[in-house]
Amino acid sequence: MTVDTWEVVTPAAFMIGVKEEVIDEYLDSSILKTLKENKDACAIRYLNKLRTTMFLKFRKTDDLMRFDLKNINSIEWFDHDEIKKLEKWGYHVIKANTRSEQYQLDFTRLITENIDKCRDLFPEWVNWDYIKELFAIPHYTKKGVMKNEFNKFMSNINSYPFQMYIYWTPTDSGNILFSDRKFLDTVYGMHNDYVADQSRYRDAHEDTKRSIYDFIEDADKIAIVMDCENSDAYKLYNVLRNLDQDNLSKISKIVLYDDYHTGSGWDHLERFIRIPVEHEEVERVTDQKSLVDIKMTAGVCRDFYREEITSFILLSSDSDYWGLISSLTDADFLVMYEDSKCGRAIKEALASKGIYYCSIDDFCSGNTEEFKRYVLLAALEERLPDLIGMDASALLEDLYTQTRIYASESEKQQFFKRYIKSLRLKIGSDGKFAVVIDR
Repeated sequence: MTVDTWEVVTPAAFMIGVKEEVIDEYLDSSILKTLKENKDACAIRYLNKLRTTMFLKFRKTDDLMRFDLKNINSIEWFDHDEIKKLEKWGYHVIKANTRSEQYQLDFTRLITENIDKCRDLFPEWVNWDYIKELFAIPHYTKKGVMKNEFNKFMSNINSYPFQMYIYWTPTDSGNILFSDRKFLDTVYGMHNDYVADQSRYRDAHEDTKRSIYDFIEDADKIAIVMDCENSDAYKLYNVLRNLDQDNLSKISKIVLYDDYHTGSGWDHLERFIRIPVEHEEVERVTDQKSLVDIKMTAGVCRDFYREEITSFILLSSDSDYWGLISSLTDADFLVMYEDSKCGRAIKEALASKGIYYCSIDDFCSGNTEEFKRYVLLAALEERLPDLIGMDASALLEDLYTQTRIYASESEKQQFFKRYIKSLRLKIGSDGKFAVVIDR
């Protein structure tokens, strides 16, 4: 069971100019504090509010400027405090002898020139061009463009999110800022595109998380044990990243039982989590037969009897571990599995013994980009000495295969443009050339 997330839509709503009390009520209020402290996000927010207000009060504002010699810092429906902050930050929005039409052009120019500063407020997997387009009006200096936007906005104002201006074709699609799912489905849909991995904008239900917290709280000593052949490093990180860190502090260690056939992500996991990691590399006697399940079973028994670990969170979709669970009856188990690898029979067996289980796929994967990027760059760095003569597209595919990272073609191309295409030569302190990555 999953719920929608708000990590993408919250900064978008803030930059659009939605009232803080609305964001605080139903979006991710924990992100709001960070946004309010970000000068670039605030600048775009204030500029878009000015642009929206100018649309709404265009003629009244123009009359006050024309006949009463008023300016935006003396007209009541503009936020004077926000104007002062913009001026202080170097956004010179107050102009002498300027009318409404020119102000709209100036606001739009400032938004267009500065919107890219907010790129890092959004996860790397989100197509930034789609977000940027909501703010930057193309060809805005061309005659008639701003007038058309004014007429479109005023004629369809109830179709705009909270009656705040964005550059789009208004549709009767409800509140597009309701959740990440709603927002991204709408924005990507405008480009006949979609988010391939829906786990990026949904997370495990609070009841699932509460069951995990209760299991941890009831344990005397607890460890996470993982079969790396039948689980995914990035999905484990999803789980750990989306659970309350204070509740995880009681976990003494994570033990990874790994085979050389598995991806390279496991090698870098400890760098991104607080829990100590033990990595058990399992050799093969023959290449056709893995011994991970036997080694893991023995390891759990050893930890139970020697280290007095009484509770285990077992991450595996393999029914082979039912023998361990049903035999080590004095230990407590919680099982996490991958949907595509776990059958009904093992779930029914777990339920019959009163053992709680949940899907690792339910946890949000949208905030794991830092980890994935690190793993990909580490794999790329290993290839640097042998790049000459290598096909760049083949290199890209090899990196994703080696690290076992699932990504859409557009996401791969974003990585390609940002890191592979920008590879450059640098002369080191020893006077020799080396290929370096622009991070």
